[in-house]
Amino acid sequence: MLWQQLNQTVELGWDFYAPVLLFVALITLAVPVWAAIGAGAILMLAMSGDMPLSAVGESLFTGIDAFALTAVPLFILTGDVLVRTGLSRKFLDVAEALTCWTKGGFGSATVLVCGMFAAISGSDAAGAAAVGRMTIARLVESGYPRPYACALVAAGACTGILIPPSIAYIIIGLVLGISASTLFLAALIPGICILISILVTNLVVNRIYHYEGGHPMTFREWGANLLKALKSGWYAFIVPGIIFYGIFSGRLTPTEAGATAVVVTIAMGFMLRTLSLADFPAMLLGSAKVNGVILPIIAFSAPLAEALAIMGVPQGFVLAVTSLSEDPAVIILMMIFILIAAGCVMETTPNIVILAPILKPLADNIGMNEIQFCVMMITALGVGFITPPLGLNLFVVSGITGESILKIAWQAIPFVLFMLVVVLIIAFVPALSTTLLPDIYK
Repeated sequence: MLWQQLNQTVELGWDFYAPVLLFVALITLAVPVWAAIGAGAILMLAMSGDMPLSAVGESLFTGIDAFALTAVPLFILTGDVLVRTGLSRKFLDVAEALTCWTKGGFGSATVLVCGMFAAISGSDAAGAAAVGRMTIARLVESGYPRPYACALVAAGACTGILIPPSIAYIIIGLVLGISASTLFLAALIPGICILISILVTNLVVNRIYHYEGGHPMTFREWGANLLKALKSGWYAFIVPGIIFYGIFSGRLTPTEAGATAVVVTIAMGFMLRTLSLADFPAMLLGSAKVNGVILPIIAFSAPLAEALAIMGVPQGFVLAVTSLSEDPAVIILMMIFILIAAGCVMETTPNIVILAPILKPLADNIGMNEIQFCVMMITALGVGFITPPLGLNLFVVSGITGESILKIAWQAIPFVLFMLVVVLIIAFVPALSTTLLPDIYK
């Protein structure tokens, strides 16, 4: 129904369908996403004739000629250095000391350390790999079934793009022309809500299946245990402290905060003698590989966005959706459904560059705050990291443990449901995203 309305509104022809079919075919053949997007965009421009192909090169350069994008490789590199220096284990020690007295204590500590890692690296897959290697074996020893332990880590790692600083918010800010610092501020409360939803889910599942008991202790014993962990690893929190204080105080841009975090983390690694010059080639290569996947997608999104705008697809999509229903609640639910479905089959970066310019006019049409729209979009797409068939985090933890992806996905269902509740709250309660913002953005 929606596709028919869109076709009638925009009068789509083969100059639209052929590039879409080419894109789907290339993705099916496992061609890199950036190449599939680029081929589809170039074919669309060539068939429509609305823009000279000679302008594509300039458009590619313009797409990544942004100072804010420099923050992406810096946060990725910070996460890699954090793991190699062993500072990530200090986070785990503190998180375990915080939660050891509760039922499901180490499971809750795993989720918390995922959130702590997210506050530095901004990447889901990196968090899933780093935390998974540290915790999954211990979770199994604590009484958790291996598939559930994998699902717990995969769900906790979803906070990588939901808790600022986040690579996803940098990208959507670039695509829609919104300050990344503003989006980080707006995403703080929703990101914490997602983290809490995962914690609550684990506690509920633990209460039902009794996977793990707590360690009864008095308040004094708990305080002494926490103080000991903080005394041993307080310096690890200097890095997230610099990032949060620098960005949220306005003293540092995200790029400057990322650069400062890299330098401080490396310096701490040398001081602790857990990092050497021999570690740098592997660290830089690993970060470059991740960055090399993201930036070409952003570059090729520029000509694609121009092609779609010239053909009137975003405006036509708005008219098509509103012709089906003008109820804002129904339209919001439709957007969430589209985002969840897209997150199931494609990773976050291409979804942002393709869907953000199309859905943003629809959000504007129903009067949704643009900041709230961005937070809703990223949070909904974040659910896709633990939903098949793509479920990037599922593949990461499966690769670490050798556990079946389907078994992990089945155990992840409770986390998906609780996260969807938070997505709905974000969509229908603007204050969750705008409370911390200056009045000009509300």
